[in-house]
Amino acid sequence: MNIISNHPINATIALAALEQVMDPEIGLNVVDLGLIYQLDFDKQGRRIYVSMTLTTQFCPMGDTLTAAVKRVMERTFGDQEIVVELCFDPPWSQERISEQGKLFLNQ
Repeated sequence: MNIISNHPINATIALAALEQVMDPEIGLNVVDLGLIYQLDFDKQGRRIYVSMTLTTQFCPMGDTLTAAVKRVMERTFGDQEIVVELCFDPPWSQERISEQGKLFLNQ
């Protein structure tokens, strides 16, 4: 699982918080599922940009997942504006699932 970030310490904090966001259809969190692509921390603009994907562009839970990601990030970094952007390039694949996620899914 490769997540790009310009601030490794804040990224670690963010990822720990994002592990609370579960994909309701799969039962695995968005981090272990490999849905988080990038976390950018703009200290001067006081914004955090979260680039994420969905397992499919037509995921019926897409709005729910992006809203949950935003809520968790707002709770964790309350003094920052959170911007969640969906990205489908590269497309998600099962290869993005973490080892822990694969164990959970019995793959």
